[in-house]
Amino acid sequence: MSLGIWQIALLVVLVLLLFGAGRLPRIMGDVAKGIKSFKKGLDEEIDTIDAKVIHEDDKKKEK
Repeated sequence: MSLGIWQIALLVVLVLLLFGAGRLPRIMGDVAKGIKSFKKGLDEEIDTIDAKVIHEDDKKKEK
C-alpha cells in the first residue's frame, strides 16, 4: 500500500495541528543536533579503533 497525495497532505495537516507551526522547526532542529552528535560519536569511535590497530601493529613490528 503506497501513500497518495491526499494521505500525505492529511498527515502534514495533523502534524501541524498537533505540534503547531512554531514548535515544528524547533523539534526538527533538535533532531538534526541529535543526528550530528551521533555521527560525531561514530567518527570518534572509528578514530579510536584506528589508533588502537596502529598501536598494535607498532608493537608487532618491535618484536
